[in-house]
Amino acid sequence: MKENGAFAPSHITGIFQIFDQSVDSLKAGSKGAGVSLCRGVTTVVKAEKSGKNFIQVKINGSISNSAEVSKHVGKIFVSKFKEEVENHRVIVEHQVEMPIGAGFGTSGAAALSLALALNETFKLGMSKMEAAQIAHIAEVECKTGLGTVIAETYGGIEIRTKPGAPGIGEIKHIPAKKDMAVACLSFGPLSTRKFLTDEAIRKRINESGGKLLDRLMEKPSVANFMKLSRQFAENVGLLTDKLRSVLKEADEAGFVCSMPMFGESVFTIAEKDALPDLLKIFERHGSGGKTIISEIDFEGARLLP
Repeated sequence: MKENGAFAPSHITGIFQIFDQSVDSLKAGSKGAGVSLCRGVTTVVKAEKSGKNFIQVKINGSISNSAEVSKHVGKIFVSKFKEEVENHRVIVEHQVEMPIGAGFGTSGAAALSLALALNETFKLGMSKMEAAQIAHIAEVECKTGLGTVIAETYGGIEIRTKPGAPGIGEIKHIPAKKDMAVACLSFGPLSTRKFLTDEAIRKRINESGGKLLDRLMEKPSVANFMKLSRQFAENVGLLTDKLRSVLKEADEAGFVCSMPMFGESVFTIAEKDALPDLLKIFERHGSGGKTIISEIDFEGARLLP
């Protein structure tokens, strides 16, 4: 049995603008800005010869019937590399460290780590960018994300300046100190697919996102990213009462927080020694929620050693 693994960081988008009209999925995507987290998705692929193609996906140890994006990645590989991949039994094991479907880019990270691991397992000879492009296509076609894969490919705090897959889209990094971390309070999921297909929300996203990204490009700093992300969340109009009460108290304590797109969560990037005060606020509002602290992943997606 052949076996290889890869890791992709999870990712929070703070601001974005939709560019999904291209019929070429490689060119569809988003402009935007976000941060990659050291907590992400580790994927191990096990493959052995079999009489027929069979892909089984496990998430955190349990067989999943709903891993749509991962299964789509598998289908693309089978169609693209029929001779090499055909007649194999493939077991995909995802270990996901963040809440699923809650604005942390876990489907993109699963797709990306899977694409890298499949490429290595079957010795297909693709570059990292070519493998990442398959993950991007799967995300776009499943309507679960637009710019997540390119962000997770490169890591860091990024501004996506041109839409598209890795190798086609373009990013610039916002400098960040190594002693900074991301703090989140997550209450659960919101439907990315629902928002990407709601015309009124799309209009608000594109009008607000374009202006705020221009302002971030003029002054690309962590503080400005957080401030403009918060304005974006307010403008798009998806903040729930639960999130507003957390944001209000965080504001009063001097923390600029915002909302990941798309999840009923609050996040900020701050120096680690300032976090205890914020965590106290999260504790007061955290009934039914999950507090998550993660360092920033500056490396991006990679094969496991």
